Amino acid sequence: MAKDEPTPSFVSALRAAAPYVHAHRGRVFVVCFGGEAATADDFDALIYDIALLHSLGVRLVLVHGARPQIHDEIERSGLTPRISGNLRVTDRPTLDCVMRAVGALRTAIEARLSTSLASTPMGGARLRTAGGNWVTARPVGVRNGVDFEHTGEVRRIHAGTMHQALDARQIVLLSPLGYSPTGEVFNLRAEDVATAAAAALGADKLVFVTPSEPRHWPLAEHAGDAGQIPASQAAQVLADSGEDLGALDADYIRCAVEACQAGVARVHLIGHAEDGALLRELYTRDGAGLFVHADDAYETTRPATIDDIGGILALITPLESAGALVPRSREQLELEIDHFTVTTRDGLVIACAALLPLGDSSAAELACVAVHAEYRGAGRAEALLRQAERRARRAGITELFALTTHTPHWFIEHGFTRSSPDALPVTRRELYNYQRNSLVLNKRLSA
Repeated sequence: MAKDEPTPSFVSALRAAAPYVHAHRGRVFVVCFGGEAATADDFDALIYDIALLHSLGVRLVLVHGARPQIHDEIERSGLTPRISGNLRVTDRPTLDCVMRAVGALRTAIEARLSTSLASTPMGGARLRTAGGNWVTARPVGVRNGVDFEHTGEVRRIHAGTMHQALDARQIVLLSPLGYSPTGEVFNLRAEDVATAAAAALGADKLVFVTPSEPRHWPLAEHAGDAGQIPASQAAQVLADSGEDLGALDADYIRCAVEACQAGVARVHLIGHAEDGALLRELYTRDGAGLFVHADDAYETTRPATIDDIGGILALITPLESAGALVPRSREQLELEIDHFTVTTRDGLVIACAALLPLGDSSAAELACVAVHAEYRGAGRAEALLRQAERRARRAGITELFALTTHTPHWFIEHGFTRSSPDALPVTRRELYNYQRNSLVLNKRLSA
């Protein structure tokens, strides 16, 4: 191998990331990171990864927190921090500290985003940021007898102006401050700003870069093999495990659930300590953290469409080469696509099956049952069979046939019995390939 030739692992990784590059281009992502990330030694690496997202065509809204910076500024001013119920009590002197800390951190972030030295991963990036009084806030008020004074909550996000900035290829940078129509300034929680912004913008993703590692949270015990968990289940885990979570970790989960309920399809939770976690989470199938998804947004079984043909072909071609399935051309799939059902996971077709009517008879053929090699053994084929049976009954079909050379026992285990080509309806019998010598199985459907 030549000295400068890319290694096979690099090429494989780049090819594996390509579907995500295509899927994410032009999408709106809201990325929220706390002030803890900004104090880490590898903060520059996070900024470089954010710049790479922008270069790959992602429309970015960044929301930064400033808790440790505010705490340090309060102590330098000789004041005593006051926290009640995980909210900072912000009197006038504290608000002055908040504005100084947030302003200094925002300036430092903008300076890093302005880097374009050829010796850094941001060489030639030429990023432009945009910001303004785009968050309207109102006071939290008095809670449990505590007056929070200048601590506020989000009232409105000015999404239209933000979209204009995104359309101009600018990175929108939001700070944890909000403003009222009367000219007041309020100290806000960055997580709430990010959640409200994602909902108002109709963002495709909301990403929280968290101080702790989400894969160690109790939520991870309930997540699937890719770290996924439906919003409804996350809400239940939060209710059941709240005492086992830190207050901040629980707030991240609460925000994730609220964002999904407001229409954000996915909320990703990644720890800031792992180098490259943001890129791994967004551009690899296994990810690097957890993600909460709207209940029907991750894996679903549905009727196939013409857009699924490429995915079906990729799924069945290896099985056709092995002789397990009869080869089907793209043209044949286009003609039969309305008879297919697919299971998709993260946009990938991982299983399919076809219910093909057999002429004018009350019989149909269950054909092209296939499950991706990485997702077998989890009942997906059985689920497709059950769905096909329901469709058949609705269509007045009383008998299912299946022809197979490799998996007769699976069909027998699911209620089929051995039959013969002579039992097939005439239209299908005439097409039977005696050279292939497929086993014929059938199953009577109850009403």
